[in-house]
Amino acid sequence: MKKLITTAMMVSALALSGAASQAGEIAVIVKTTNSNFWQNVNKGATAAIEGVEEHTMSFNGPASESAVADQVNLVENAVNRGVKGIVLAPSDPEALVPAVKKAFEAQIPVVIIDSGLAENGKDYFQAFLSTDNCAAGQLVADKMISEVGKEGKVAVMSYVAGVGSEVGRVGCFVEQITENSNIEIVGPYYSQSQMATALNQTTDVLAANSDLVGIFGANEPTAIGMGRAIVQAGKAGSITALGFDGNSDLQDFVKDGTLAGTAVQGSFQMGELGVQAVLKLLNGEEVPSFIDTGVVLATKENIDSPEVQNVLY
Repeated sequence: MKKLITTAMMVSALALSGAASQAGEIAVIVKTTNSNFWQNVNKGATAAIEGVEEHTMSFNGPASESAVADQVNLVENAVNRGVKGIVLAPSDPEALVPAVKKAFEAQIPVVIIDSGLAENGKDYFQAFLSTDNCAAGQLVADKMISEVGKEGKVAVMSYVAGVGSEVGRVGCFVEQITENSNIEIVGPYYSQSQMATALNQTTDVLAANSDLVGIFGANEPTAIGMGRAIVQAGKAGSITALGFDGNSDLQDFVKDGTLAGTAVQGSFQMGELGVQAVLKLLNGEEVPSFIDTGVVLATKENIDSPEVQNVLY
């Protein structure tokens, strides 16, 4: 996890009108503050700003990942109050482009984390830090096939349709399954990143598909709701369930066998490296245009290993 995979191409810092010598705020704006995953991003961002006297860091996000308009407002407000830099996890690849463009026009460097912007926004930010979500989806799919074989039905419990991370993560999971097995995919179902919604959806899916052999919960609140539904249905251990992200609830599900594994991103690294990238840009330094913050698959067998403990939260 410590080793970063970066592209060879480097991008130059903006001509920031003397920003390097001006103290100011770095705004970290995530998809929602109501998630342990994003709070772990906050911890990383806080670690990055410690000891930096000339800049402060703020952390904000809407009440839910589906509150896209609220996130747009947060970015626009940050631009209007003249922050020195922005670290942004966009909830919608298209909707955030105009706000990021405003930051670019105001000569405010933007570093994108977790989910990408749409193609028409690629010129308005300076670096992108993320899990390779397609590779992560393929990793989970390979684990699913190894557990259930190449026949049967597997349900996909997703979160917000069209979000950059979801497109890669779920899309490549489904593609890897269909190309390498005869497994039938049920879904995907979209929880809007609401645990209660995922619980109810999973309860319905389990009831309607008694022959289900596997199920995948594609982000933290979705996987938690999925896991709780599996336990309530009395199917823990009898169906292969795989999650995504690594908070204490999901760790407990792995340890007690409700989940056969959960894929964990480097959320702390997203916050830490995102703020560090903005600081470098403000100092006129170059940063990689892409930094892969990695993913590991936590299972009952390896959950206590240093590699996995390093990314759990």
